[in-house]
Amino acid sequence: ASNKGVAQEIRKPKDVVAQFLYLADEPQEHFCALFLSTKNGILGRRTIHIGTVNASLVGPREVFREAVRIGAAAVIVAHNHPSGDPEPSPEDLEVTRTLKSAGELMDIPLLDHVIIGHNRHVSLKERRHL
Repeated sequence: ASNKGVAQEIRKPKDVVAQFLYLADEPQEHFCALFLSTKNGILGRRTIHIGTVNASLVGPREVFREAVRIGAAAVIVAHNHPSGDPEPSPEDLEVTRTLKSAGELMDIPLLDHVIIGHNRHVSLKERRHL
């Protein structure tokens, strides 16, 4: 997945989508995290889990371990829905709530959770779940 021409700073949900467009064609669900600096520069990107997303597999430990290691000031998570429909499931909302709470405790806020579908995406921040 080449990031040529992709902004190295995150300003809005479409910048997040650009980082994860490659997920749209994946046959399995990929749950990824983007680690940001204080100025929303990208410090790193990591695939946390491949397979069905649920709260036990995509827990705060997996997401925030890397954030702490590289000194991230904030985190954005994203995953794809292989069905192509990016509408959030109850599990997606639960994972978001869990990560939001953990981020608040650790002083590493979860800024957004973006779900990638086929030619569509949903930002849970825009939907006011964050």
